[in-house]
Amino acid sequence: MKTLEIIGEKRQDTGKKNAKALRRDGKVPCILYGGKEQTFFSAEEKSFKNLVYTPDLFEVRLKIEGKEVGAVMQDIQFHPVSDKILHIDFIELIEGKKITVDLPIRLIGSSAGVMEGGQLIQKMRRIRVKAMADDIPEFIEIKIDDLVIGTSVKVVDIKEDNLEFMDSPNVVIVRVKAPRELKDLEPEELEEELEEGAEGEEGAEGAEGTEGGDGKPKEGGDDQPKAEGGDAKGGEQKGGGGDSK
Repeated sequence: MKTLEIIGEKRQDTGKKNAKALRRDGKVPCILYGGKEQTFFSAEEKSFKNLVYTPDLFEVRLKIEGKEVGAVMQDIQFHPVSDKILHIDFIELIEGKKITVDLPIRLIGSSAGVMEGGQLIQKMRRIRVKAMADDIPEFIEIKIDDLVIGTSVKVVDIKEDNLEFMDSPNVVIVRVKAPRELKDLEPEELEEELEEGAEGEEGAEGAEGTEGGDGKPKEGGDDQPKAEGGDAKGGEQKGGGGDSK
C-alpha cells in the first residue's frame, strides 16, 4: 500500500459541541480503534485531501502527540449538502491481526464483446477483502479481454492468494450486455446478427483499395462504434471501462 502521514492531536472532549467547534476551525474529528484502546483525535481538514479524494488505498502513518501508529481509513462521513468531511474512522494496523478494507478495482484490456458492439457495465468499483496488512495490494486487477456479449466477471471468479473476499460470491463486478437494438432478440437470432456483422466488416475490409467505376478507390464500411465514457459511480460505458474513482 501507499503511505501517507497525518499529524493529529488528541481531543479532550468528544461531545457534539466540541466536534462542531473543531469543524469551524477547519479540523476533522476522528477516532482510531482496533488496538488496545480507542484514541479520539482531530487533524487539519486539508491534510486528508490526498487520502479521501482518490480511489487509491493508503496506509496512514498517524502521528498523535509523540506516538506514531499505522492505520487505514475504515469509514468517512460527509455533510449531505456541503460535502465537507464530518468524521473519519481509522483502524489500527497490528502485526498478526487481519483487517477488512475496500480495495479499488481496475479493469485491464479491451473486451471482445465491446468490439462486437456490446456495452461494458462495471457494477463494482471497490471490493471488500480481509487480510493481513502486509498482504493487501494497492488494487484488484481484472482482465476483461475474454468478456463477450452476455458474459460477466463475478466475485467468485477472482483468485488472489492470502485475500478473503467479503462480498457475496455471486455479485457481478463487470459484464457486457447486448446493444439496445439487439437486446430483445432471441439468443439464436443475436448470434446470427453478430455473425452477419462480422462478415460484413470482413467484406468491407476486402473491398478497400479496389478500383471503382470512376477510377477512385472505394472506401470501407461504416465507422466502428465510438467509445463513450461512463459515470464515476459505475453505470454504463460503451467501448471500454476502467476505474475512475
